Amino acid sequence: MTTLVFLGPTRTGSHPDHDATALAVRHGRVLALGDEARALAATADEVLDIGDGLLMAAFGDGHAHPLLGGLESFGPQIKELASVEAVVSEVGRWAEEHPEAEWIVGASYDPALAPDGEFDARWLDAAVPDRPVVLRAYDYHTVWCNTEALRRAGVSERTPEPRLGRIVRRPDGTPLGTLREWHACDLVLDQVPSRATDDLVEAVRRAGHAYARAGITWVQDAWVEPEMADAYLAAARRDALAFRVDLAQRADPDRWRAQLKPFAETRARVAAEGGELLTARTVKFFSDGVIEGGTAAMLAPYLDAPHSCGMPVWEPRALADAVRAFDAVGFRTHIHAIGDAGVRASLDAIESAIDANPAWDRRPVITHVQVVDPADLPRFAPLGVIANFEPLWAQPDPLQTELSLPRIGAHRAALQYPMGELARDGVRLSFGSDWPVSSHVPLEGIQVAVTRRTFTGEPEEGWIPRQRLTVEQALTAATTGVAHQAGADDRLHLSPGAPADLVLLSADPRAVDPMAIRHARVLGTWLGGRPTYRAAATRGPRAR
Repeated sequence: MTTLVFLGPTRTGSHPDHDATALAVRHGRVLALGDEARALAATADEVLDIGDGLLMAAFGDGHAHPLLGGLESFGPQIKELASVEAVVSEVGRWAEEHPEAEWIVGASYDPALAPDGEFDARWLDAAVPDRPVVLRAYDYHTVWCNTEALRRAGVSERTPEPRLGRIVRRPDGTPLGTLREWHACDLVLDQVPSRATDDLVEAVRRAGHAYARAGITWVQDAWVEPEMADAYLAAARRDALAFRVDLAQRADPDRWRAQLKPFAETRARVAAEGGELLTARTVKFFSDGVIEGGTAAMLAPYLDAPHSCGMPVWEPRALADAVRAFDAVGFRTHIHAIGDAGVRASLDAIESAIDANPAWDRRPVITHVQVVDPADLPRFAPLGVIANFEPLWAQPDPLQTELSLPRIGAHRAALQYPMGELARDGVRLSFGSDWPVSSHVPLEGIQVAVTRRTFTGEPEEGWIPRQRLTVEQALTAATTGVAHQAGADDRLHLSPGAPADLVLLSADPRAVDPMAIRHARVLGTWLGGRPTYRAAATRGPRAR
C-alpha cells in the first residue's frame, strides 16, 4: 500500500482544460488529483517532481507485432541499413559468426532499396551460397531469399503461381528471389525450423523492454498463430510479460470455419491462465496486401499494372461471412485494409455483422485505412468503426514517393490516411505502430500526425495538410483512443480509481515546436503503479 505522488503538470485526458497539478497513486491505482494529491506528499513513500515535463496516461499501441519485433534482434541487424550492399554485408557477417545456424533468418529490410521492391537471390548468394537465407521486408508482406532457400522450398520455374501470392520471376521464368504475400512467402517460410519456446518467451521479454522505454503499457498483437499464444502464456507464467496485451488470432480464408472452435478454446485458456495482463478477445482479418507491392485491393487498376486491382485476401462475401460468424461468438473484429476496395469490403463485412447478430459492445477496428474512397468516409461513425492509423506512415518518405505514388497516381495519393477528416466526422481514432514494420515510439508517430512532414521537414506546408491532427487529438488517439479499442473504459482518462498506467515525459508535447515532439524523452513508465522503466534521473525515492 505504498503511496507515490507526482507533483506538477498532469494531463488527465478527460478534457483539454482539465489538467491537474499533481497525481497520487496507491495500490496500483490513481488515488487523488490536484490539491488532494499534493496534500498526500508529506506522508508519501515517494515523491517525484515533474518539473517542466508532463505526466499523462501511458501510451497504447493499437496495432503491432511484439513477438515478431522481439525476434528481429535474434538475426542479422538489417533494419536501418541504407543499401542492398550493406544488407548483404551484414547477412554475410552474421552467417560467418553463427556457423551453427542452419537457416539465416532476418528482418526487416527496406523494400525501397531496389527498383520496384524486387530483390535478386544472387545478391545474397554472393555472401551466403551454401545455407538458406530468408529476409522479410519491413512491410512483412514480402520475402527476399537466396537460391539455396528457393531450392530447399522447391520453388523453380515450374512452380505455379499461388492463389494468394506472387513469385517475382526473371524473363526466363526462373524465380528472382522476391516472394509477395501469404502463399508465396509461405513456400519458403514453412521450411524454416520453428523457434524454441524459450526463444519466443525471450522475444516477448525484449519487446516489453522496448515498450517500457517508449511509455507503452497496452498493445494489440495483431497477428497471432497458435504457437505464439503458447509463448505469451509461458511468458506470463515466467513473469516475463511487462505490458498488457490482447491477442488477435489470424483468420485464414481457406479454413476459417475450422478455426471457430480452437479460437474460442484459446480465448478461454488465456482468460483462465494468462493473468491480468493477457487476453485473447480479437480475430484478425487481412482484407488485402500493400500498395508498394501492388497487392492492396483497389477499386481501379494500378497505373503500373492496368490489368490488376491488387490481391484481395478474402472475397468480399467470404469476409462478411467470416466476420459475422466470429462476431456471433463474441470476438472483436480487427481488419487490415490498405486499398480503397479493401476498406469498402471491411466496412461491408462489419455492417453485415451488425445487421445479422444481436447488439453487443463490438468496437470493430479497421486498421491502416490508407486509401479510402470519399463515398465510404461517412460510413465509419454510424457503424462505430474505430479507425486505427499508423501515423508515422503519413509522410512522403521513399516508400511513398518511390513505390506507392507511381502505382496509384496523384489523385488516389491525395486520399491517403484521412485522419483529420474522420476526426471531424466524429470517428474514434486509435494509433498503432505496426512494429516491427515501423518504429514503436509513439511520439514519433504523434509528430507526423500533427505535422504530416518528414523528420527533415518536407513538405513545409505538410503532406495533405487538411488531414493533420491537433496535438491534443493525436495524444488522445494514442491514449484514450487505444484504451477504447481495448475495451478498457477504466483507462479512458486519469481519475481516482483508474489503473495507474502512466508515462512521465521530459516535455509537454502541446507546448513545444511540433517538429520537436519526438525529442521529448520518456523519463518513466508505470504499469498498474509498478515502474517498468525509470530513466536515471527518476530512479529511487525522492525525499522519502
